Amino acid sequence: QVQLVESGGGLVQAGDSLRLSCAASGRTFSSYSMGWFRQAPGKEREFVAAINRRGVNTYGADSVKGRFTISRDNAKNTVYLQMNSLKPEDTAVYYCAATEKWDYGLGSKPYDYWGQGTQVTVSS
Repeated sequence: QVQLVESGGGLVQAGDSLRLSCAASGRTFSSYSMGWFRQAPGKEREFVAAINRRGVNTYGADSVKGRFTISRDNAKNTVYLQMNSLKPEDTAVYYCAATEKWDYGLGSKPYDYWGQGTQVTVSS
């Protein structure tokens, strides 16, 4: 019972940066672990990054480690994905997701709530 709204996507050139935001409704944001996923045309949805309830533990896919950073501000009910050194292969729809069932192992856990996604396009 949480609504997630992503923003911050757009069209950029390779090497540029973008910061995605995911705003959550309600007063229970701090009870949710949060994740970012992406799906490119013709590809399976893939895990990108996750962060636990208090933001002390983060998880990232090998394809984005060293370039993407997930963070959260529980006072603002918002989770962020800072994307640096973007590559054309990062082009995808990026989705924010939430779960209150787990607070660990978040790269391999299912998520219960999903946003509508925001398009990120990286040109070469």
